[in-house]
Order: sequence, then C-alpha cells, then structure tokens
Amino acid sequence: MEIQADVVVAGAGPVGLLAAIELTLGGARVLVLERLAEPSLTIKALSLGPLGCEAVERRGMAAEVAAAEARSQAVMQQFTAQTGSDLRLGGGKFSGHFAGLPLIRKDAQREPERRARFVDQQSLEAMLAERARALGIDVRRECEVSGFEQDAAGVTVHWTASDGPAHIRCAYLLGCDGGRSTVRKLAGFDFPGTPPSLTFYQAIAEVDHPERLLPTGWRRTATGVFAYGPIPGRLFMLDFSGPPTDREAPVTHEEIETTLRHISSADVRLKALQAANRWTDNTRLVDTYRQGRVLLAGDAAHIHTPFGGQGMNLGLVDAANLGWKLAAVLRGEMPDSLLDTYTTERRPVAEAVLANTLAQVAILRPDPQAGAMREIIAHLMQFDEVNRYIGELMSGHFTRYDCGAEQDEVGRLIGDRPLGSSTLYAAMQGGHGVLLDASKGQQATHLVATHTRRVRCITIDSGPSLLVRPDACVAWQGKDGSTAGLAEAVQCWFGPAAA
Repeated sequence: MEIQADVVVAGAGPVGLLAAIELTLGGARVLVLERLAEPSLTIKALSLGPLGCEAVERRGMAAEVAAAEARSQAVMQQFTAQTGSDLRLGGGKFSGHFAGLPLIRKDAQREPERRARFVDQQSLEAMLAERARALGIDVRRECEVSGFEQDAAGVTVHWTASDGPAHIRCAYLLGCDGGRSTVRKLAGFDFPGTPPSLTFYQAIAEVDHPERLLPTGWRRTATGVFAYGPIPGRLFMLDFSGPPTDREAPVTHEEIETTLRHISSADVRLKALQAANRWTDNTRLVDTYRQGRVLLAGDAAHIHTPFGGQGMNLGLVDAANLGWKLAAVLRGEMPDSLLDTYTTERRPVAEAVLANTLAQVAILRPDPQAGAMREIIAHLMQFDEVNRYIGELMSGHFTRYDCGAEQDEVGRLIGDRPLGSSTLYAAMQGGHGVLLDASKGQQATHLVATHTRRVRCITIDSGPSLLVRPDACVAWQGKDGSTAGLAEAVQCWFGPAAA
C-alpha cells in the first residue's frame, strides 16, 4: 500500500494539535485521530508556562493568547472581589511557587518578562483547533487507534470509528494520546517510574461557607494540602492517605465534600458540584521517545504531578522540537538520524521536571520531617542564585540543548525580541528558522541564502549574529563579526546546500 499521509497524530489535545500545525507548516500531510467526540470539559491546567506560551505565539497566536489571559483575569478579579483576596494577577514581587511556597521572585530571574500566562487548557485547545482548521488539517473525532504495523517503508495505522473500522498507510505515527497512551502501549515502550502514593483532586464547586476556606493560596494542614481559588469555586486538594481504590470511578459529590472537610478541618458543605477530577503522583518516563517510525510526545512520553503547570509546558515544547525535524526528514532535506536528537534533547528536560515534582510532593507531606525540609527550602530561596535556579526549573528556562558550542546562549530557547517595526516571533510564524545577521557586509546572510531556503535572513544593527532553529533554539552565535562555524551549524540543522 502506498503512503496516504505523511504522519498520523493520535490525540487532538494541545500537544497533538501543535505537533500537527508544526508538521503542516513544514509541508507534511497530517491526519489527526481523536477518540473523544468533543474537547474535554474537565478542569485541568489554569495557566500556560512561558516556553509553551512562546511556542504558540511563534505560530501566530499571540493575540489569541492575550485575549484568553484577559478573560481569565476578569474571572479571577471576580473571585478577588467576592473574597477580598489580593491575587495581584501578574503584578507584585513574586511570579510563581515551588510546592506551594510562593517565593519565586521576579528580580532574581534573568528574563522575568518571559512569564507564565493565565491561559487555561480549554482556551488553549480551542485556539490551536482554530489554527489547525485554518491550515486545512484533517482532524477526525470519535476515532480511536486500535493497532498498527510498522516496517522499513512506513506504518499502517488502524482505528475504530462510529462508521466502522478503518486504516491508513503513513510514513510515521506520533502518539500524543495522553498518560494512558494506546500508541505507547501497543508499541511496547518501556515506561519506568514510581507508583502512586496519594490522590489529587481538582473541582469547581459551590461551598456553603467559602469564607471558612480563606485566606486563598496553598494551605498545608495536618492531614493534607488544599487551595481555594484563584477562580470562583475552584478547589485543589492533596490527600496523602493513598491512591484511589478505583481511579476510573466517577468523582462524587460526597467524595469531594468528605475530602475537603478532612483536609481543611473547616465546617463546610458542598451545595453543588460542577466539575471534578482526580489523579495521582504516578511519575513515569519512557526510555526513548522513538521506536523506528513511532514517536511519542507530551503525557504519552512522561507523566508527573501537576505542580506549577509544567506538564502542558513540557508537552508543547516536545511538539515544537519534533515537528520541524520530522517535516525536514519527510521533505528529504535531512537524514532520518535527525529524529534521534528529539530524545537526546527532550528527555533530559523531562527528567528534570519529574525530579522537581517528586521533590515538591516530598516537602508537602503532612509530617515533621517534610515540614523541616520545607522550612530549609524556604530559607534557601532567599538567596538569589537558589531562587533563580528553582524559578528556571519551574518555568523551563533552565533548558539548554547540547549544540556543540561553548557560548551559554547556544542551545537555549530564545524569547521574542523587537526587530525594527516587527519582532523575531513574527518572522517565525511560517515555521522557518531565522538568521539574525550583524556581520559586516552581511557575510552570514550570503552564506545561509546560498545554502537553504528554510531560513529567513534578517539584518540587525547590533550583535551578536544568531542562527535560530524553528523551535527557537539558538543553533549558532557569531563572535566579533565572524561567521566561523555557521556553515557547519546550518548543515547540521537544515541540511546540505540547496541545489
């Protein structure tokens, strides 16, 4: 059977949709299969981390991100007015928490303007779905992957749908189908890690005496942890008595009320329960992100506790890292071995996220030992270097890929910056790389322009010159106007010279 699609993406959540967008911008034919009939309305992430936000903004959705954040802030301001809380909503001295310690200071961070945004997961998924529609991406719902066979030439993917079973022949299969990924299980990826030890709850509920749950913020008690807000009715609870007996069972009104009363010790009752879900601290990471023509991204590759909203951030940057590389391989411009850099670059980042979320669970436990360690961490965060280190762990700004150069900026994901009347990210919306050329006589531009059509060359007045990959990774930095090493960097990431 001949290839009918370049890539089948399993999963139409934020990670799957961004991956499909990246691939399509790179010229690939993409089919997205989603088992759900409609986007999930379950309450999930309330914010979007800096790097994930930037990945979306680079693809032309900055206005949508700003609008979604404005809507969220309006709801939060409503909560503030109701409770008399001071959420500051991005203002003030602090810009995040570690295990509920709201001590990450803006003035200790190297780039405090690169911040998390109050964009909830449903809003993010909606804007990505609209972008996918505008690009003509084929997204099919109520289609659940049931099996596949891969060989040296491609993958045959099978799925079930309301109108019966179907299959397609593609070049690659990408699993973005969540923590219980069918693709991961069918492919046999190893998924080692730590088993669950506790239960998390998140709910939207009407409480009879909400004032008894104040003040807002994280509250560590003798029996667990809870938070109320920052939107009306939102409850977040950690129950350390163990994992749920049946995680698949519906979350009930009684279960949320009982847990809230137990952890908060407040005499409150639920008048109504609008939405609720539960999960655990199950923490796992695949040994590799690729097996032949099958790849994983997002929660399909790594699962961990949700502290700091790192999961969505991590998955979106997975998609940004992989999408342009896979498209380049499909165009025949790069060898298949380029896909191995996906695991090499992204797996260490996931390892760090898993480690910091496990550490946060450890110092939230309601015992004296955890409390003592928590006090030490809070004290250490008074030091700028420690505060910056923890802040960069939570934001993802610690990320630096090994691009074979000593300069600190090479291998890092660059933020947006003004370029005359435009910006760097505006120049990247089509999925191209960018050369910022500060060399004398535009030597760098001449070198790149004769080598590849996948890099936009922009002259800048002051240096250094930078070669930026489509995922915003700085692949090369010029020194003193020299172009030494540029040709090698271009060939490494964009292929041999164009004919």
